[in-house]
This record gives sequence, structure tokens and C-alpha cells, in this order.
Amino acid sequence: MVEDTSYINNKPKSKATRPRDIHLWSVPDVMKWFRRHCTDYYAYSELFSKHDITGRALVRMNDNTLMRLGITNADHRNAIWREILKLKLKTDIMEIRDLERRNNFSAYDLQTVPV
Repeated sequence: MVEDTSYINNKPKSKATRPRDIHLWSVPDVMKWFRRHCTDYYAYSELFSKHDITGRALVRMNDNTLMRLGITNADHRNAIWREILKLKLKTDIMEIRDLERRNNFSAYDLQTVPV
């Protein structure tokens, strides 16, 4: 008789963990993001690595920065820039939600404090 041990390795499903703050990303973190989100332009990943682009640098990039990195094709720059903007927007939305949660929590604390 074989004992069913499949449940031992299965962790209970929980809410997705919050992604690490982009400003704390290292060069390998940026490379991982680039590989996932800019697959058609992965040839440019070496430029990001060569110039030690971290998360902090990534979110500060613009079209001119991408040009100076060596991405001369305007269509490629626009596509990569679009992915960077999506990342920045996603981060901004998470920060706004965090602020709203903190404000709601603070408002709740103020309402429950006896006077």
C-alpha cells in the first residue's frame, strides 16, 4: 500500500505576494523583467546589462535615454518605452492603493478611539 503524500508538498494557496519595489531592483531583476516583457527585443538586453541598468534607472528612462543606450530603431524604442510605461503605471497604481489603505485604516482608527 502506498501512502498519498501529495498534500505534504502543496502549500495552501494564498494571496499573491506583493512584487518587490522597482526602485530596489538589481541589474539581474531588470534583465528578468526585460526577458519577460520585451521578448521581441531581447537582443537589446545586453545594452541594459552593459550599462548596469537597475530598477531605479529603468523607471527614469525616456526615449532619449533609450537612444543613448544604442537602441536606434524608433519602433523598437517605442515598444520598449511602452513596456517601461506599463511597469511605471502598475507601480503607481500599487502605491496609490497602499496610500488609500493607510488612509482608510487611519480614518477607522480615529473613528474607534473613545473621546
